[in-house]
Amino acid sequence: MCTTCGCGANAEARILNLQTGTEQPLGDRRHAGSHVHGHSGDQHHEHHDHGHRHEHGHGHAHAHSHSDAHSHAQSHSHSHGHDHGHGHHHHDHSHAHHHGEAGHGDSHDHAATVVELETRVLAKNDRLAARNRGWFEGREILAVNLVSSPGAGKTTLLERTIRDLKAEAAIFVIEGDQATANDGQRIRAAGAAAVQVNTGTGCHLEADMVAKGLQELRPPAGSMVLIENVGNLVCPALFDLGERAKVIVLSVTEGEDKPLKYPHMFQAANLMIINKVDLLPYVDFDIDTAIANARTINPDITAISLSARTGEGMDGWHEWLRAQSRAANGHAFVE
Repeated sequence: MCTTCGCGANAEARILNLQTGTEQPLGDRRHAGSHVHGHSGDQHHEHHDHGHRHEHGHGHAHAHSHSDAHSHAQSHSHSHGHDHGHGHHHHDHSHAHHHGEAGHGDSHDHAATVVELETRVLAKNDRLAARNRGWFEGREILAVNLVSSPGAGKTTLLERTIRDLKAEAAIFVIEGDQATANDGQRIRAAGAAAVQVNTGTGCHLEADMVAKGLQELRPPAGSMVLIENVGNLVCPALFDLGERAKVIVLSVTEGEDKPLKYPHMFQAANLMIINKVDLLPYVDFDIDTAIANARTINPDITAISLSARTGEGMDGWHEWLRAQSRAANGHAFVE
């Protein structure tokens, strides 16, 4: 999971199939292999054994125990020997342990380890996202990743979209939240098959979570998969899910400077939806300024203003989805 934001291992992540009621744990996100639609997952596993870098210029990881008892409350040095399987050589080396003292560098260089682990997590996610993307493209399925701050109106937008378009398109939803199946149940009530992914401590969906959701949903060729990400404008910008397009939903209650405050997310988005325009008479928000700010960050971003509650402006969103679907498959919608 994302070490920058502190999501941690996230062993609490679970997936619920709203059609069958079956719930499964997704396991420790740090070491999650993935079986993408029948393909075996990445077999590489990170090891966290006690590693040392020796003075003779090479580093390797090995587990060892200390027979000498010592206090960890202060810095100290000691020598001990290791037998290594490669070459069967024996050597002594000394190294200092610093426990609980500020201002001392750790000999294991934990900062570098964190950076390396995060790089591996992102690289693995990108590989799995590429598999998802190939799976979507091979089946001419439109996949859209919806992102926003909490409360911007993603679920309400999806509910209305499903009701408006379910007669002309098969729509499937992967619903992401840290906890509860509330939004997934709303999606089911609107008329779409859905799975609820609860990320536990995690603040975003990842590519293998989407792959597991697809295993549960089994969307047919030519359909539409709408992914509602966890409400967060930071980490979802980093994690590709294999989608064709990323859509950011901005509520007029949030302020038109949001694109400037969260530039990475708006830079990653293909479309910005300005939602809750029915509240414009009651808030200090200028649509033109919001669009100008977004295009300062991303000159190619498309903008649509609408109200998912009243239906105002929804036609523009529907036409955008139709155009994206035609580009993905060419035959899903009847003209």
